[in-house]
This record gives sequence, structure tokens and C-alpha cells, in this order.
Amino acid sequence: MIEHTTVDRAARIAALAQLGEVMGALGRGMDWPGHACGLGKVEYEELDALIGSSRVKNGWFTEENVRHAFRAWSQGLGPEALGSWLRPYATLGKLPAGPRTVGLILAGNIPLVGLHDVLCVWLSGHRARVKYSSLDPELIPALVRTLDRFLPGTTAQIELVQGKLGEVDAVIATGSNNTSRYFEHYFGHVPRIVRKSRVSVAVLDGTESPEELAGLAEDVLRYFGMGCRNVSKLYIPHDLDLDRVFGALFPWKDIIDHNKYANNYDYTRALWMLDGVDFLENGFLLVKEDPGLASPVSTLFYERYTDRASVDAAITEQTGSIQCVVGHGATPFGKAQQPSMSDYADGVDTLRFLMDLS
Repeated sequence: MIEHTTVDRAARIAALAQLGEVMGALGRGMDWPGHACGLGKVEYEELDALIGSSRVKNGWFTEENVRHAFRAWSQGLGPEALGSWLRPYATLGKLPAGPRTVGLILAGNIPLVGLHDVLCVWLSGHRARVKYSSLDPELIPALVRTLDRFLPGTTAQIELVQGKLGEVDAVIATGSNNTSRYFEHYFGHVPRIVRKSRVSVAVLDGTESPEELAGLAEDVLRYFGMGCRNVSKLYIPHDLDLDRVFGALFPWKDIIDHNKYANNYDYTRALWMLDGVDFLENGFLLVKEDPGLASPVSTLFYERYTDRASVDAAITEQTGSIQCVVGHGATPFGKAQQPSMSDYADGVDTLRFLMDLS
């Protein structure tokens, strides 16, 4: 017998919008806004306390960064943003072959990085079997429980597992270049999206305003530079004075007070000095001229150019390693860590993949 399902699209969108309102309030550090938010005072304060204690589970998850992630998500879950995202998917949630079990293997390098995959499966009507990262074990489960308050039955559709996923009908897995080979081998018999390591780059043309360069600093150093959308490499004109970039970075100087970040800074600085590497430093960021894309934590690579066409060709050649490009005519400065819901990781349309499962 063929199993059929249809989800209530409007109800799910409404629940997501309500979740976005709560996340926005939490991201701004607001007191409980009242019962109109859909949560009682105790429930709301428990979420707020979880944000404050996230650093205990993961030293990189400072309260400032977690609240920033909540604010960014609240923008993506606004009613207009949701409408724009989901409008192209006219048949979303109508699964003539019935719901499938989709295994999700989430990353945990920055707060809430796996939430998009969870919500896509939930919206599609499929069942999610989720292996959360040990680096982010509480935030996403707490938000799933919150979503269940707005649309009961949500938690029944999203299963948390430890260890192996078990039998699944499809997989969405995020990891490193090394783990991707394991994922491809282990899940090679089912439809899958397997994501590898990626970084982001910025292309400067020399006309950037002080405000745009301040945005670039955000793109480089937000989340300590650990996200795939963080800029790890600059392409700059051959005559650009790097002091302009250093000046824009200066407001982030206190980042060096974070112990884990400082350890990375000290280690890489000592290593480069022992190896006789030429680099610049400002006390909290190491800057090195290097043709590579992926710079270590606490560092930034740059490469000078005389011909913009050569830069565009280099980016095209390395498309498989680049998550996003920041600059004029691309992702605006300061917005790398505020992607829209339709900015799918690696450029693969997750919702379309889920809707096409048979």
C-alpha cells in the first residue's frame, strides 16, 4: 500500500514565524515579552539561560555569538522572508510516495549551523533522524521543542539519535573533506547531500567605504572565523594600503581575550616565526600573503591582483572550495553571516532534494 501525506503548509509557516519572533527577542537579550510570544515566562527564561550557558558545552559559543546567531535567524524567519523563500515550492509538503526517513549529520562549528537542514526536512513532511554535533548538543534540540509548542507533533517528526543513524532513506551530512569520503562510502546506496569543507573570500576593488570595511571585519572575525561563510582570504588591488583593512579590524581587538582564540594566535605566530614566514600582525590577527584559501583560526590570507579578470577566473576555478564571495556585486560586506533561507550550503537546493525523494 502506498503511503501518502500532506502537511499543513500555512500552519508550519506560521509556527516558523512565531519561532523567529522568539529568537529575535532572545537574540536582543529581551526580558520575557509576555504570553503573546507563545511561551510561558519559565519556558522563555530557560531558553535565555541556555544561551548564557552555551559556552560551558563549547568554549567557542560565547553569549555574544549565540545571540548574534539568534538575531540572524530571526530575520530569516520573518513572514516576508519565509514567503520569499518558500514561494517557488508550490508542492512543498505534498509527498505522493509518503514520508521518508532522512538522516541528518550536523556540524557544530558555529551556533545553530545545522538548524536549516532540520527545518527543511520538517517543512517537507519527511521524518528527520538527527545526529547532533557534540559541539552544539543543546541549542537546536531546545528550538525544536519550542517549535513543538507552536505546532504540536513537531518533535514526533524529528528524532534525536546517538551513535549510528541506522536505516535511512536519504542523508544530508556535513563534515570535513576527510569525513565526506566516509559519508560517500557509507551512504552511497541512498540519495544524499554530502558537504565538504569550504571557506569564503572577499574581493576588494579599493573603493570600499569605511562602513563597508567595518562590515568586512565582521565577515572575517564573527564566530572567531570558524564558519564556512567567514572570509578567510582577501583579493586586493596591487596598490591597496593594508592599513585601511587593519584600521577596520581594530574594533575587534578584544577577541584576543578569548582563551581558545589566543591559543591559536600564539601557536600559529610561533610556528610562522620558526619557519621564517613573512606576515603582518596587529596583536589579535595574523595576516599573510598566500595563494591558499583556507587560513587557520586567528589568521587571514591575502593576495594582490592587477587584473580583476584573473581574480574572477581564480574564483571560478575554485568554486568547489568557496561558500560565498563578499564584495561589490556579490554578498554585501557585513552580510556573510546573515544568509537568507534560500542561500543553500554549497549551492545545493536542500528543499528541492527533499521534495524529489521517491
